[in-house]
Amino acid sequence: MAMSGKISAYQRLMLRIASILPERFRAVFLHPAGPTTVFFWAPTFKWGLVIAGLGDINRPADTISLSQTASLMVTGAIWSSVNMFTCATGAYNFVRGLLYQMEKK
Repeated sequence: MAMSGKISAYQRLMLRIASILPERFRAVFLHPAGPTTVFFWAPTFKWGLVIAGLGDINRPADTISLSQTASLMVTGAIWSSVNMFTCATGAYNFVRGLLYQMEKK
């Protein structure tokens, strides 16, 4: 957890929780991508949406909210597209770097 000057009530709470954890768990708990940050919780909650959607597969069709399901579907499509382009640009640059390294040897 970054410490810069004043710390928020949330950060104080997380530090208090960390102080009662066994030593071996503190580093993981306070890691910059650990459970004290959005980098941990955002993907965790997104997987929660997937699990909830899987649970809805057996629901009767008349109980499905079309607006809620459509918004989840569109959000997933948008971020899938973003992730696809992130993967594509990463793969392109990886291959460029790999070819450069291979030429160098």
